[in-house]
Amino acid sequence: MRPIDSSLAKGKIVAANKKVALRAPQKPRYISQLRATLVAMSGALTLAACSSIGGSGPSSARINSSAKESYAGNGITIVDLNKSALSRINSVQEAKSFAALLAETPALNPVIGAGDVLDVSVWEAPPSILFGSIEGGSSQNLGAQNRTVLQQVVSTDGTMAIPFVGRISVDGMAPAALEREIVRRLAKRANDPQVVVKIAQNEARNVTILGEVASSRRVPIGARGDRLLDILATAGGPRQPVGQTTVQITRGGTIAVMPLEKIVEDPRQNVRMVADDIVTVLHQPYSFIALGAVARNAEIPFEGKGISLAQALARTGGLRDDRANIRGIFVFRLESPEALDASRLTDARRTEKGLVPVVYRLDLSDATGFFVTQDFLIHDKDVIYISTAPGADLMRFVSTVSSLAFSALSIGNVISSASNNNPN
Repeated sequence: MRPIDSSLAKGKIVAANKKVALRAPQKPRYISQLRATLVAMSGALTLAACSSIGGSGPSSARINSSAKESYAGNGITIVDLNKSALSRINSVQEAKSFAALLAETPALNPVIGAGDVLDVSVWEAPPSILFGSIEGGSSQNLGAQNRTVLQQVVSTDGTMAIPFVGRISVDGMAPAALEREIVRRLAKRANDPQVVVKIAQNEARNVTILGEVASSRRVPIGARGDRLLDILATAGGPRQPVGQTTVQITRGGTIAVMPLEKIVEDPRQNVRMVADDIVTVLHQPYSFIALGAVARNAEIPFEGKGISLAQALARTGGLRDDRANIRGIFVFRLESPEALDASRLTDARRTEKGLVPVVYRLDLSDATGFFVTQDFLIHDKDVIYISTAPGADLMRFVSTVSSLAFSALSIGNVISSASNNNPN
């Protein structure tokens, strides 16, 4: 047997290994580059997620610190919703009602005023017929007596002239008083005169009603003393739904505004009208805006009689369990200064309309907060904001990062599978 040359054997083994290596499939270079790119993109998106996760609004802490900031140059006041705050708010609303601003007036006997048209009926016994041929009057022979009806207009100076009686100042005089005065003056001229005075057309005691009614007009005030709803019915009623109608009464220098639905429900607000009142009927749908961690972010309409905060939250679909911070319930409102404690008005600034920017704050982690939501009434154009719980942002971040990571791994696995199935 010939001895084996060890150097020759080693050379053959090396050559064989090189052939095997040449036949083994090699991963293309672009796959490695793509994987590196995916890793880099995943890291970049993760870093971006730290600062770009969206939000529905400011946090509770951010709102609480806004008391030191400004709204159009005016300080924002933070008010905790509690019993004392509710008492002040409700008392202000009551003070703005018709019953409070427009004092109840008793029903007054009708009096004569400038512009009124009067029917003056005069009876006289025969044989003396004093008014039988008076121009502008009508005469009837009633057997024992003769009746003459005179129609007269009260002049702007409050006087009127009657033949054989003369000019009489009648402004502010009751019809019965004028009857007595005419009889007194006719006593020496007519035979047993009898007089009846009736206001045929009332021009001195009227209420003007206009706006969203079937017929804008001047409505005479009857002897019994018409009330607001009587005047509204005389004008044909509102053209818009009751829940979307607001009534404004102007009496002298006083202006009072209330929703029609509240007036209908509360008889005290159906005040008696006085002469020269102006009633303006307005179409004013009420709504509030819900934002933040609620089921539905939207502008939501509500009835003119008002709804509570509890009802408003229910209409949004309620708080979101996965996001809402029950300690951060906020109501943004431009509030009347009278509704705030005097100590808060010292540093408070006001808008051009004299209103104070207020954020009402409520903590629903305390069970008593739910009773507060039932007593706190929502106003037109209120903004209700539910802040996001601190842990919710962390969970959203983790969810975002996890989605990015799994997406990158899935893409990498698909590429690896594709490269293994395609050795060329």
